[in-house]
Amino acid sequence: MSMEDYDFLFKIVLIGNAGVGKTCLVRRFTQGLFPPGQGATIGVDFMIKTVEINGEKVKKLQIWDTAGQERFRSITQSYYRSANALILTYDITCEESFRCLPEWLREIEQYASNKVITVLVGNKIDLADKREVSQQRAAEFSEAQDMYYLETSAKESDNVEKLFLDLACRLISEARQNTLINNVASPLPGEGKSISYLTCCNFN
Repeated sequence: MSMEDYDFLFKIVLIGNAGVGKTCLVRRFTQGLFPPGQGATIGVDFMIKTVEINGEKVKKLQIWDTAGQERFRSITQSYYRSANALILTYDITCEESFRCLPEWLREIEQYASNKVITVLVGNKIDLADKREVSQQRAAEFSEAQDMYYLETSAKESDNVEKLFLDLACRLISEARQNTLINNVASPLPGEGKSISYLTCCNFN
């Protein structure tokens, strides 16, 4: 696919503690796979996905999966600056991953653009019997921070496409309002599978 075959290129970066399922979310969306026993990301990894919104031209999503470990933090922080959207992820079965969210928000404030779209995601809802963070508590936190909030299961594929496709819709809308930089000219390796998404969009 040539650079002329799509309208927009958006950079989406997943952040959050190690072990919350960032890599699994990326793999589920871009490859339709749930990789069992997935090890921790070392530094930064990324995948490319192409999507078609409302029958229009293909839009490219460049999805970056960052390491949550402290020793990689200085590397991952450099990716905040050029991000169009950040997906702040925690594990609903891990109280510690939720308690660390304010620290991640401080990093966003320090390193990311003030135009970046931030989404809060509670992952692993397939483990509801082990839940430590209530949906209401997370929703109240996200509302206080003016963030869109969604719960997902990378294992069962619950809300994974909704997360990324609603986000793509929001990014396209903002780009058309000239609030985001259109990065079409950036050369990229790799190619993802094209999918269609017919309704847009559920972000408030």
